[in-house]
Amino acid sequence: MTQADSHGALDRALLRHPDSYKWTLHPEDVIPMWIADMDFPVAPPILAALQDRLTRGLGYPQLSGDPVLKGLLRDHLATQGLSGLKDEGITFLPGVVPGIYAAVHALTTPGEAVVTMTPVYHPFHLSITDQGRRVAGVPLREGNDGYEINFAALDAAARGSRLLLLCHPHNPTGRVWSAEELGKLRDLAIARDLFVLSDELHADLRFTDAPFEAFAADPRVRSRTITLTGPCKAYNTAGLGIGAMVGHNEKLVARVRGAAGGLMGHESALSITMWQAALREGGPWLAETLAYLRGNRDFLVAYLREHLPWVRFHPVQSTYLAWLDLRAHPMAGDIQNVLLSEARVAVHDGPLFAPEPQKGLYQGFIRVNFATSRPLLQEALDRMRTALNSAMPG
Repeated sequence: MTQADSHGALDRALLRHPDSYKWTLHPEDVIPMWIADMDFPVAPPILAALQDRLTRGLGYPQLSGDPVLKGLLRDHLATQGLSGLKDEGITFLPGVVPGIYAAVHALTTPGEAVVTMTPVYHPFHLSITDQGRRVAGVPLREGNDGYEINFAALDAAARGSRLLLLCHPHNPTGRVWSAEELGKLRDLAIARDLFVLSDELHADLRFTDAPFEAFAADPRVRSRTITLTGPCKAYNTAGLGIGAMVGHNEKLVARVRGAAGGLMGHESALSITMWQAALREGGPWLAETLAYLRGNRDFLVAYLREHLPWVRFHPVQSTYLAWLDLRAHPMAGDIQNVLLSEARVAVHDGPLFAPEPQKGLYQGFIRVNFATSRPLLQEALDRMRTALNSAMPG
């Protein structure tokens, strides 16, 4: 069986194992298309490496930062424009989200505004409000080819702020910011003297042909930028928590990582092994997975255009998460519950991706995870089509 075959031949009973948060939160007749977890088998090289690791002791790993993993990660990030990283500029975390919280804690003070663009992955705005800061959320604009940055509004929001939280590629809209957009963002960061925390967790899940360009690929902004990355989205290993905080300004990296102190915890021995294996041998698996995801994205696009033409959306450039605008539906005000109760499909509700004052802007939007088998994706879409179109006028 090829990797593509294994993607398409998923056994729902096996997916619904008791350790799966995604598949056990709702009753058995619900298709879960919400949390960012792929339904695909783990890459064989990763499984083999983990099994081999279990033949050795499970004492403390290299807590000062595994040197082998640092070397592999350094080589990988260099392909994205982050060349010349030193060992002191790479530190490992138990995940990417703790790094977002640490940056807000280290680089701002209570009551200050932190700039970001909405809608956005919810730990962005929660990391701000949970720590007594204010969200300066700048809504993205809908353009002809996707969501765009409102640079005038972003510049206005940045006045008096010290930190920009950037999601690149962007979750939930699936945008990969272009070279021109990145240039404007860098100019703004310099002009407004901002620190930048760039979450680049989805960088390896792109459907665009151009190489990925990290925000800090430009030397002009390297001294003010912290980049977060990790393997859990690309290699579907969220259960083995690990991430990395990297930067060319080693003192800035130490300042942000040190802000959390012992509150953050550390990466596990098995997560280190997993990421090493992914970087060494996971490339073919990832390429096949991306090809299957691209096919799912294109299937989703064609299906919506044919059967649900009133749904507004833009084909995503990255991630396996579709951001759909269902505000034309008569029950848009409760659309997540409608889909759950009538279609038996679980999705993420749009307001989750905005801070409190802006939640109403995204009522009627949903985020749909299409990282599953093609037959299961079609079944979920068929269910949604029946439930949604039955309530549409005409």
